[in-house]
Amino acid sequence: MTLAWWRMELACPPELEESLVWKLETLGIPRVAVRHRPQEPERRQLLAWLPETDWPDAERDQLELALAPLAATFGLELPPIRWQRQADEDWSLSWKQHWQPDPVGERLLILPAWLEVPPGHADRLVIRMDPGSAFGTGSHPTTRLCLEGLEQLAAVHLAADGRWIGLEGVRVADLGCGSGILAIAALLLGAGTAAAVDTDSLAVRATAENAAASGLQHRLDVRQGSVEALAELLGGRPADLLLCNILAPVIEALCPAFHTVLAPGGVALLSGLLVSQAPRLRTVLAAQGWAAELTASSSDWGLMTMRRA
Repeated sequence: MTLAWWRMELACPPELEESLVWKLETLGIPRVAVRHRPQEPERRQLLAWLPETDWPDAERDQLELALAPLAATFGLELPPIRWQRQADEDWSLSWKQHWQPDPVGERLLILPAWLEVPPGHADRLVIRMDPGSAFGTGSHPTTRLCLEGLEQLAAVHLAADGRWIGLEGVRVADLGCGSGILAIAALLLGAGTAAAVDTDSLAVRATAENAAASGLQHRLDVRQGSVEALAELLGGRPADLLLCNILAPVIEALCPAFHTVLAPGGVALLSGLLVSQAPRLRTVLAAQGWAAELTASSSDWGLMTMRRA
C-alpha cells in the first residue's frame, strides 16, 4: 500500500503563526512550513503535511475545531483550510521547496540547511537552520524584532560603565530558545558564549543541531528547563545580554528571577508580547527593579529593551 499525505493550507496572519505552529506540534504534526516572500512578510501561508491513514475526514474536522479557538484569542476567525492529497514520494520535496533564503535586517541571512548561500547575500552572516525542527524560523514578527534588535546592539552599545562596545565577547542567555536562532545570531554578531534553555526537549535538540550547522556548537550550551536551569547553566555568573522571546504572561511569571540570569549592567531584549501588553509588563518589571521600554514594533507585536532601573 502506497502511503499518501494530506497537505493542509491556510492563510496565516502574523498574530496566529506562533500559536498555530505550537498547536500543530502538540497534536503530533511536526511537518509544518510557513511560506512568505521576503518583500511581503505580512502575507503568510501555513502548510502542514499529515499522513492520510491517521487523518480521515472526521479527524481533520476535529483538527479544524481545535485550531479555531487560537484565532478567537486575537479576535479573529480561523482562515478557511484547504486540503489536498499528495503522494508519498512528493511530500518531502514539496515541504523543502517552500523554504527560501531569508535576509533579516542589514547583516543576517536565515538559510535552510540544505541550501547554498545565494551570491547576492554572500556578505551576510548566515544562520543555518532546519526549519522543521522547532518553532523559531525567523518568519514571525517577534523573532525578526529580536534579530533586528541584536543587530542594533552589535552596531554600537555602551554598558553603564562605558566598557561594552557592541556584542564583542559578551555572555548571552537565551530563555525559551526554541530553535536557537537568537543565540546563534548573537554569536555570529560577535558575542563570546551563549547559554540557552527551553522546556521543550525537541527545542533543546533543535538548538544543538542548528548551532552545529552554523559551526557554533562549542560556544553554545543548551539544556532543558526554565530560568532556574539557565541560572545553573551560567554557573552563578549572570549574563551581559538576556534574550527572551516568549509570551508576556510567561515573562511576568519569570521576571522575579531575572536577576539570576542578567547582570546589573546588562541589557535584555524581550519579545513575544503584544504592543497592548507593554504598559502592564513595564509596570510588573519596574516592581522588580527593571526599567523597560517599547523600542520597536511590527504589526501588533512589540520588542522591549530592559535594563536595571
